[in-house]
Amino acid sequence: MTAYGAEHLVVLATTVVLAVVLTAWARRANGTERFERILTVSGWVLLTIAVFWLAWGFLPVNWNLNESLPFHFSDGLRIFAAIALITRTPWAVLVSYFWGLTLNLMSVLTPDLNYFVNPTLEFTLYWVLHVAVFLVPFVLIWGAGYRPTWKGFVLAYLITCAWAAIAMIVNAITGANYGYLSHPPRGISLLDALGPWPIYVLWELLLVAIVLALMTWPWTTRRSVTASVPVDRPGFVRRRRVATAEVTEQPAATA
Repeated sequence: MTAYGAEHLVVLATTVVLAVVLTAWARRANGTERFERILTVSGWVLLTIAVFWLAWGFLPVNWNLNESLPFHFSDGLRIFAAIALITRTPWAVLVSYFWGLTLNLMSVLTPDLNYFVNPTLEFTLYWVLHVAVFLVPFVLIWGAGYRPTWKGFVLAYLITCAWAAIAMIVNAITGANYGYLSHPPRGISLLDALGPWPIYVLWELLLVAIVLALMTWPWTTRRSVTASVPVDRPGFVRRRRVATAEVTEQPAATA
C-alpha cells in the first residue's frame, strides 16, 4: 500500500470521523450500565480478533520469524487494549492511552504493511486492529473520563522500557526487528531522523519519556484533579466525576 495514497487517506479520514463520533457517544453514555456492557463486549471482540491474528501468524503457511512472534509494541497493545475495555484495569488503561496515541500512531501515519499470503485479509486486519487500538484511548480517556497520574506515567514508562528490553533480547536471539529496535522500518518514518542504531534507540527512550510526560500533564492540573476521583489505591489512574455514580436505564413507558 502506498503511504498517503488513496487507500491510506480514506483510512485516515475514517479514523478521524470514528474518533470524534465515538468520543461524543462515550461522553453521553458514560455512567450507564449499558455503556459499561458495551465496553466489555467490545473488549472481548477485540481480544478475539487479536488472538485470531496471532494464531494466523503461527500457521505453517504464514509463519515468518520476523513477523509472527508477538513482540512488536502493536502486538502487546492489542491485548492490553482489550484488557482495558474488559476490566478497566488501571495499568491496561494507561498503556492503551500512551501506546495507542504514540507508538501505534506511527503505524497509522507511516504504515509498514507487508502482504505475505492473503493481501485482502492482511490489509483488513492490519487496519482494523491499528485503528481499533487508536480509538480505545478516545473512548476511555475523553469519553469515560479516565485520567493518568504521575504515578501512572512512571508505571507506563517502566512497562514500555520492559517491553523494549524483551523485544531487543528476542531480536538478538532471532535476528528479527521487533519493535523496530534493530533498524528502522522500510519507507519513511520518524526513526530516520534519530540517527543510526543504537543511537536512535536512546533517543527513542528520551523522546518517549518526554511525550508521555506531556500526555500526563493536562490531567494532573488542580482543576482536573478536583473534577476526578481515584480509581485504584496506588493512585495510577483517576476518573472524571459524573453527575450520578450510576445511571440505571428505565424501560419505556407503556400506554
